[in-house]
Amino acid sequence: MSRRTIGQLRIHHALDAFVTHEVLPGTGVSADRFWMGLSDIVTHFTPKILNALARRRLLQQAVDHLLTAPGFDPGDVGAQIDLLRTVGYLEREPESVSIATRDVDAEIARIAGPQLVVPVTNARYALNAANARWGSLYDAFYGTDAEPYDMQGVPTAGYDTQRGERVIRRVRLLLDEIMPLTRGSHADVARYRVEDGRLTAALDDGAPPAGLRRPAQFAGFQGPPDAPRVVLLRNHGLHLELRFDPTSPIGSRDRAGISDVIAESAISTIMDCEDSVSAVDVEDKIQVYRNWLGLMQGTLTASFRKGGRLLERRLAPDRHYTAPDGTPLVLPGRSLMLIRNVGHHMFTDAIVDTGGHPVPEGVLDAAVTAVIALHDLRGTSRTTNSRTGSIYIVKPKMHGPEEVALSDALFARVERVLGLGPNTIKMGIMDEERRTSANLAACIQAARERVVFINTGFLDRTGDEIHYCMQAGPVVRKADMRAEPWMAAYEQRNVAIGLACGLKDHAQIGKGMWAMPDRMADMMTQKIAHPRAGANTGWVPSPTAATLHALHFHFVDVATVQARMENVPPAAIKGLMTLPLADPAAWSAAERRAELDNNLQGILGYVVRWVDMGIGCSKVPDLDDVGLMEDRATLRISSQHVANWLHHGVVSQDEVRASMIRMAAIVDGQNRDEPGYRPLADNAGGPAFRAASDLVFKGVTQPNGYTESTLHRWRRVAKDGAAAANRTVPELDRAVP
Repeated sequence: MSRRTIGQLRIHHALDAFVTHEVLPGTGVSADRFWMGLSDIVTHFTPKILNALARRRLLQQAVDHLLTAPGFDPGDVGAQIDLLRTVGYLEREPESVSIATRDVDAEIARIAGPQLVVPVTNARYALNAANARWGSLYDAFYGTDAEPYDMQGVPTAGYDTQRGERVIRRVRLLLDEIMPLTRGSHADVARYRVEDGRLTAALDDGAPPAGLRRPAQFAGFQGPPDAPRVVLLRNHGLHLELRFDPTSPIGSRDRAGISDVIAESAISTIMDCEDSVSAVDVEDKIQVYRNWLGLMQGTLTASFRKGGRLLERRLAPDRHYTAPDGTPLVLPGRSLMLIRNVGHHMFTDAIVDTGGHPVPEGVLDAAVTAVIALHDLRGTSRTTNSRTGSIYIVKPKMHGPEEVALSDALFARVERVLGLGPNTIKMGIMDEERRTSANLAACIQAARERVVFINTGFLDRTGDEIHYCMQAGPVVRKADMRAEPWMAAYEQRNVAIGLACGLKDHAQIGKGMWAMPDRMADMMTQKIAHPRAGANTGWVPSPTAATLHALHFHFVDVATVQARMENVPPAAIKGLMTLPLADPAAWSAAERRAELDNNLQGILGYVVRWVDMGIGCSKVPDLDDVGLMEDRATLRISSQHVANWLHHGVVSQDEVRASMIRMAAIVDGQNRDEPGYRPLADNAGGPAFRAASDLVFKGVTQPNGYTESTLHRWRRVAKDGAAAANRTVPELDRAVP
């Protein structure tokens, strides 16, 4: 493997060429400055990261000792809390924390709305997500069960006129609720026009035109005032467009000539380098970085075929209007983009030190994704991302305030190498590990001048909860986990602590992913709970889901909710520390088998695509053929759940193996039309099946229940052949002291 030595680093030639010749030109940062700076950062932070990982291990050992001590009583939560304070798992709560983050874009500080998370490795998906700032309400309702299907089910060909009329009626009723007229309904408007800076709506009744009940909701227009092509409305900081085209198939049948209603949808997007991607070697990492580079330069494109035509997707331009007072108004055409780096536990051999050891991958991510973002900050990009000159990095899987402080210090060193002002790099703190939840205020304090984001990543958080109490006893069934006391305390404390630390009007308080992209009716019913709980953003799996979820932020004024909740204290930590244990005697053999089958079918369905095809995020059908968005977080839950039940004898190894064989056949049937798919049932000795087996049978010993080391090992086997089977993967190649 050809490498170039710079300072204490030996850099893979492909990564060196990519950064030196594609990334750095135009940033004002020379290759020598970047690589020598990175060498110094790696040398400084590698021991600190290894020490942080060692502390994780020692704390888990202390927890395991507590949970297996003679006389341990899982119901005595107070005694557990006292012991956790003694060993340093729980830290002293800071008396007062107030964040001091500056230069934060409005999409994070002031506008409440949906947030997409998308694998940055897929250029088309990344562009779709960035462009999902605006989405058609007509399309979102017509194409999903948010508008109930009739007896024939999903429309398959042509335009269903009756369904279209129902959708239009539904959207007009929503307009009446969100942007009411002084009289009448938007469904009865024959003509909209702009008169003296006000929007008027002529009804069919011959009476004088109506206006908006709240005139300030009129935000602008395109075209002539007496016959606008677009009317722009605003509510709770979010915009809606009424688009007029009486020559279009929809507009020609509409009384007012409205051809579509466009909703401002995905206000921000996390371009993901972590849980939703499969990036196991230098080739994969360059693809991650190259797509991020294209987004920051405004040059990324993706070509694809649809309906027999070759189409090209690129970043959408900004949107231009005339404001009510006649002045120009420009709104962003794209989501504000954040980038999620990998966690501290990841290492990569794209760069090794002089001893041949892989370097911390999160350090490489921080340096490369930040220098790429300089194209946006320097104003050389074709588009603008941050209008305040900030770089937004989401940092996952940090365990407690010391690791947040470690990330803060890492970002500061990167800023100095790149010549950036202090705190230019902003930090999103993923509240997804148990020790972070338990010490959240201290975590926020550790990055008080950078933090722009906390969220309840309940998927990873559930995986860590299971691993934490692995030795205590069998955990409840997976579907019952949401009803456990720790979950309610976790969700409430995240918002309450965030507000107490001053995140209102300065940062995002987010809620986790809706994982069923085909169940939009259920999402519309359930996900409104997120803004009602005080969250000013919530994760969604698709642009369509973003458009529909945006309606929740029209129905709920999050600013008012947060103002009302600012003095609500966090739930007692006792609830957060209550273990989700169960009595297995309460389950029948059929219930245990059903739980096992459900977990293993999801594991196999996800892993076969990850390992064999390099797909990091998939819509995997469950046993009822309901498509569920699966990534490493959902895999962590399922694999840890089976490992826990195995460890405590709820299920046997023979039962697990038999279930895996049964579920492999089901997964094969669900993927029979997938090009390039290699059946699991015929290849039980192959890398995908062996990866799934390792995740389950070795799950107890996996640090924090993370799945990356297993997935990476077997993905490399699938890519490089059998010779890679015994090769040490980077994550395991650093001795933790």
